[in-house]
Amino acid sequence: MATLNLGRIKPVFRGAYAGGTAYVIDDIVTSGGETFICIQASTGNATSSASHWTKLAEKGTNGTNGTDVGTTITTQGDILYRDASGLQRLGAGTSGQYLETKGSGQNPVWSTVSTGAYTLAQISDGTSGMGSVSTSSSSTSVRLGTNEITVTPSASTDMIELNAYLNVEGQLGTHYVGAGIQFKTSGSYSSSSGSVNYLISTGEHAEATGNTSDDRYLSIAFNNTRSASDWGLSAGTTYYLSLHGITHSISGSHSFGITTTNGKNNRVFTLKRWTV
Repeated sequence: MATLNLGRIKPVFRGAYAGGTAYVIDDIVTSGGETFICIQASTGNATSSASHWTKLAEKGTNGTNGTDVGTTITTQGDILYRDASGLQRLGAGTSGQYLETKGSGQNPVWSTVSTGAYTLAQISDGTSGMGSVSTSSSSTSVRLGTNEITVTPSASTDMIELNAYLNVEGQLGTHYVGAGIQFKTSGSYSSSSGSVNYLISTGEHAEATGNTSDDRYLSIAFNNTRSASDWGLSAGTTYYLSLHGITHSISGSHSFGITTTNGKNNRVFTLKRWTV
């Protein structure tokens, strides 16, 4: 009667190949990072002998530089990439940088955002110095209290926002008024309504009073953002700015910067400046 070797119903793993060990059919061994199965019983025939062994699993190709990923990238934030010779490590950049590709045949790099990115450099509020002021003179400019903001552009590309709001009380009839922000580098502000004195001006005809009581009260507001060069300001020069009321042909007293009944924050003059 034939004898059935139950231990050979399935292959048997024998570990790493050893030259002094006797192997029988279906023994499985490892050698050189690969796996082999015995097809002919023998002792001392290495796994390179095709008559005695068949390869079951073949190892992959080593990395070009002879290292694995775990030894190439070593620090949190590392990025793995391939250059002309093999796997390389790109260490973490500084906070806020972005990963930039240089195109085919080039290595990636960390780059810093510059063009088009602005940082808020200044916020100034001249409101606290504002007060109401009255005049009965035509074609004139009057300063609202002692309000003033100082700005020194760092470059011609600085972006500067001017924001202002004020109430006006006039007289019955048709009287024209406006407002603007005067600028200077020294000396006094001008009482002239001429545009040469202003960074921004509504002109003399921005608003008009009427013939009923409600028409005596007006509001003027403006908000504009432009580059320092567009404002006509030079980098490195210090400028002094102040909100003024402007009149055209008026009769009787007109008051600028008044506080109306139950009004709140109804005198405003602010500046914001951004730099590249």
